Order: sequence, then structure tokens, then C-alpha cells
Amino acid sequence: MGNDNTPLDLSVLTDLAVESRNLAVERTGGEIEGVTLDEEQVDDAKITRIQVMNQQAAKAIGKKPGNYITIESEGLRQGQRPLHEYLSGVMADELNHLIHFENLNKNSDKEPTILVIGLGNWNATPDALGPRVAHHLLVTRHLYDAAPIEAREGMRPVCALAPGVLGLTGIETAEILKGVIDKVHPDLVIAVDSLAARESKHLASTIQISDTGIYPGSGLGKKRIGITREDMGVPVVALGVPTVINSVTIVSDTIDKIKEHEQLAGTDLNNRLQQINEEQKEEIINQILQPYLGDLIMAPKGIDKIIKDVGRVVAGGLNVALHPDIKEEDVSMYLQ
Repeated sequence: MGNDNTPLDLSVLTDLAVESRNLAVERTGGEIEGVTLDEEQVDDAKITRIQVMNQQAAKAIGKKPGNYITIESEGLRQGQRPLHEYLSGVMADELNHLIHFENLNKNSDKEPTILVIGLGNWNATPDALGPRVAHHLLVTRHLYDAAPIEAREGMRPVCALAPGVLGLTGIETAEILKGVIDKVHPDLVIAVDSLAARESKHLASTIQISDTGIYPGSGLGKKRIGITREDMGVPVVALGVPTVINSVTIVSDTIDKIKEHEQLAGTDLNNRLQQINEEQKEEIINQILQPYLGDLIMAPKGIDKIIKDVGRVVAGGLNVALHPDIKEEDVSMYLQ
């Protein structure tokens, strides 16, 4: 917690590429060169695919070059099992389009080995998505080599690990992961983590997939060693769901909303708010949140059930994507 008079960092704290891109467009007043956007509505889900094509574009939106896919659905927050199974299937389709499994292990006739990392703190519910997903995965690496060839069809060697967080282990997660990679030699790492959002509508209703890796805690302003292809030496796919939002963004959005709607504040106050520039707004937010609330991170109501349900959706999608013989309608059968 900030307990001095240091000004709060009002830079946007978000892990979502779709939010970063939208904010960059709002800031510049036009599309960002080198960033492509494709949107698709499929039944109960909206899929947004963003490609950051070069370093200039990456600097403009604050995201590494690569592909970012978001699947948005209000149904993700709801406890409807058929809808959750459908969303697991949508997620699996997007993973299969992003990951070219046939290219991962060209030097062997065996299926590629996939290591799934459940990032996060299992003692803190909003940060427990990764360990929850790892718990529900169908892991097969320990059985794969011992199984008859005919039994391996439709199955890939998958292993999983929930390494905890620096505060629990005293070891950087990336250091633990690098040691495991050096022993297990996976062809692909999939890192699952809880994310931070800027807009409350994205909380527990959005799944993001990217092929750029992940920097744990970056959406909350923390600096950690990256879990990326460059750091790990193998391809890394990052997958997560936003479960928290920063107090700074809530206060900032509240001010903006009042400025937009005169009836919320009355004519006189609204007129005064219209004259506030970004620097003045930053000063107001500092006065409201300092000295104790600047680092306040909030999770939605009912986070325990949300993590439980979303963990099953994400694990189900991974099981379908990683094991070709598992079908969407059979997701529940394979959740541990």
C-alpha cells in the first residue's frame, strides 16, 4: 500500500490487449498502424482477434508483437453447464487455430509434449484460477510412453504444474519453470493466470489467449521475469481470465461517466467537470485514493464460485484442444 504522498501511477493497468488497443485508438483518434482487428459473433460469444505486427505498433498499445484472442460472453459468469461446455468448445477451437501442433515436434513421430503452468496463489481466491485449472486438467505424460500405440491415438502427453508465487516460495515462478523445462523438455508451454481488467464488464466474462507469453502480475504494475519464448526457450501460449480491477480505474471511470451524463451530477457540477483536464483529474484521483487506497485491487462479488466455474471452463477447453479424441459434449467427463 502506498502510505506516502507519492502520486499514484494512473497509467492503465490491464492485461487485456483489446482494452489496450481501444484506449490507444481513443487517445490517438484513429486506428493504430500495424494493429489489425477482426471481430466475430458466434452465438453467445464475441471473438476479437488482434494482431500486433511490429515493434512500433507494440509500443503504441503496450503489448508485444503477436496474436491476441479474446472470447467475451456474459454466460461465463453464469452457472449454466451447457453454456459453459459450449464456451469450452469455442476456446478449444481458437487454441487449435493458434497452435499448430503438427509443427511443434517435427523431429519425432510422437505427439508433442505440452506443459501447462497454473500460475497464481491458491491461497488468494481471485488469483487461484491457474492452480484451479491445473487441478482439472487431464494429465497423460506419465502414461503416454507406457500405453500401447493404439491407445495413444487421440491423446497427447500433457503434464501440469502449479508452482505457487514468489511470496509463498521465495523463488521467481520463471526460475522454477525454467528448471522444469530443462528436465521435461516440453515442446510447448501453456501458462494460465488470473488477469487484471480496466473495464468492469470484462471481469469474469472474458478469456484471453495469446502467443506472446506472459509477465505475471504485469496488469497490476508488478515487474516479474517473463514466461516467454525468449526466456524459456520453447513456445509459450498465455491464457487467462480477468478477475480483478484496480481502484484507480474505477474512480477514473466514475468521473468520466459523470462528465458524460448531466443528470448524474446536475448542470452546475457537470459544467465544472467538463473543464477538468487529465492532469487535474489525476490530482483529484490522488486526493481520493491517497494515502491508503491507491493500490486497492477489487474482485467481483461471488469470486469463489466464479473461480470454480471459470476454472472448469478453461480446463475443459484445454482438455478438448490438447486431446483430439475429447469432444465438446464430453467435457464434464474429463474434469478431475
